[in-house]
Amino acid sequence: MKAAICTTFNAPLEIRDLTLAPPRAGEVEVTLAACAICHSDLHFIEGAWGGALPAVYGHEAAGRVSALGPGVVDYALGQPVLVTLIRSCGTCTCCSAGHPVRCEHAGPEYTPLALPDGTPVTQGMKTGAFAEKVTVAASQLAPLPDDMPMDVAALLACGVITGVGAVFNTAGMPAGATAVVIGTGGVGLNAIQGARIAGARRVIAMDVAPEKLDAAAEFGATDGVLATDPDARKKVQALTDGRGADYVFVTVGAVVAYEQALGLTAPGGSIIMAGMTGSDDYMRLNPMMVAFQEQRLVGSKMGGTVLRRDIPRLIDLYRQGRLKLNELISARYPLDRINDAIADTAKGGTRRNVIVFDAFEGGT
Repeated sequence: MKAAICTTFNAPLEIRDLTLAPPRAGEVEVTLAACAICHSDLHFIEGAWGGALPAVYGHEAAGRVSALGPGVVDYALGQPVLVTLIRSCGTCTCCSAGHPVRCEHAGPEYTPLALPDGTPVTQGMKTGAFAEKVTVAASQLAPLPDDMPMDVAALLACGVITGVGAVFNTAGMPAGATAVVIGTGGVGLNAIQGARIAGARRVIAMDVAPEKLDAAAEFGATDGVLATDPDARKKVQALTDGRGADYVFVTVGAVVAYEQALGLTAPGGSIIMAGMTGSDDYMRLNPMMVAFQEQRLVGSKMGGTVLRRDIPRLIDLYRQGRLKLNELISARYPLDRINDAIADTAKGGTRRNVIVFDAFEGGT
C-alpha cells in the first residue's frame, strides 16, 4: 500500500510503498476512504512531541473493514467505520469507570507497518492513517451508517469529539451558562457549536484573526473578541455581567492562551484545557487567586469520548442539522498532495483539510 512517511522532522512527507501486517487477535484492517489533518499531526511532523522515525501519522479517518482478526465479532467485512486513536483495554480502572481515553493498558508498542526491506515504521498515535489502509485494535473503531459521506464522517474521529466532548463530557456544561472559546480552529469551532447545542447563554469566541471570529459566528458564537485586544478581558466581563465566563475552553496549543484564560474565568468557573502545547511548554499562574476564587483547571483529552456512546449521538445531531460537519471541510486533497494540505493547514486559516483515497465514494 502507499503511505505518506515522515523520515525527517520538519520536512516534507514522502509517498512510499509500505507493507501492512494482517490483523492479529482483536484487530481490524480498514481500507481508508478519507483522513483529515489535525494540528496534532503537525506537532509530530515538526518534532515538537518527539517519537521514533520513520513514522506514519494521521488519526482522523473513516473507511470500510477489509479484514478481521481472530475474536472480532462486532464488525463485518465491508462495514463502514470510524477510525480513531482511542485504544482501550476495557478492563483497567479507567476503562471500567467509563473513561477509555485514560486507558492504562492500551497495549504494548507495536507497529504493523514496515518498509519493503523489513525496517519497522512507527504507527503514529496508534493509527497511522496517512495511508491507504490501517490495522488497528477493534476498540479504536465505531460503526458508521452506510449513507454517511466518508470525508464528513472522518471529522468525528478527533476534532469534533475533542471540541464537542470538552463541552458535553469534560465540562458537563449546563444550559444557561456562559462560555469563552479561545481558538477558533477545528477544535474550537466544535467547542462553540457544542456550547450552542448545550444551551449556553453566551458563547464568546476569541482568536487573533478577525476573519476567524466571523466564521465562529456561523457555528454559534454570540460574540467575538480579538485575543490581541488590550481590552479583551474588559470586553468579556462586559458580556458576562462583570463576572467572567463560567467556562473557558482553551482549544489552541499556546501557553499565552492558557495564561489569558485565567483572567477571563468567573469565580467558581472552570478552564477546560483541550489545546495541546509542546511537551516542554509551561504556563504561569497565581495559585492563590485560583484557590481564592475556587476556580478549576480541568484537562480534556479527546473530549472524554466514549465511542459507542458519543458517536451515535453526534451522528443524530448531524442528521438533524444541529451539528455542522460539511461546513468544517476547507478542502480535499489526494494522498500525493498531502504536503500541500499540510502547508495549508499550518498557515492557520483552515478548518479541516481532508485527504481522500482511491476508496473514497464521493464528495459532499
